[in-house]
Amino acid sequence: MPTPLKAVATAKPVSFVKFSDKLTGSINDITRIIEQHKEMIDSIQEIALELTSSIGSLHTLTVKYARIANQILDGLLPILKNLPIIPKNIMQMLVNLESMTQKIIDNEAGTAKTITDVRSGLQTGDVNKIRGHAGQLQAVTKTLTGMLPK
Repeated sequence: MPTPLKAVATAKPVSFVKFSDKLTGSINDITRIIEQHKEMIDSIQEIALELTSSIGSLHTLTVKYARIANQILDGLLPILKNLPIIPKNIMQMLVNLESMTQKIIDNEAGTAKTITDVRSGLQTGDVNKIRGHAGQLQAVTKTLTGMLPK
């Protein structure tokens, strides 16, 4: 049964916590936490920038020498396959090396784009440029570690 209108009008005011007070308190807490950890946050960003620069340089160097090695192997492998004095294990090692260099070359564009996007996002503070690249960086790492000797 609904409360009569007269009873509602004479009831004591109900106290409540205002949403705006709760939100203001939360925002103040967040601001305080960021200020307390500002130096660490900025240092992590600077280190990430340096790491992307280092990885970019290493990537450029790796691709450069992979191309050279691949060209040499492309010329040598057909000749060496016809020489009976080349042991099978050496021949297999050269074939594997050619396959590795080709993988590095094939992944060059995607890896370079990922490195460039992450670095740009870190420099400009653009989270959208960084978001989504963790999976791509994991794929690059997986490819590289897959090439390492066991």
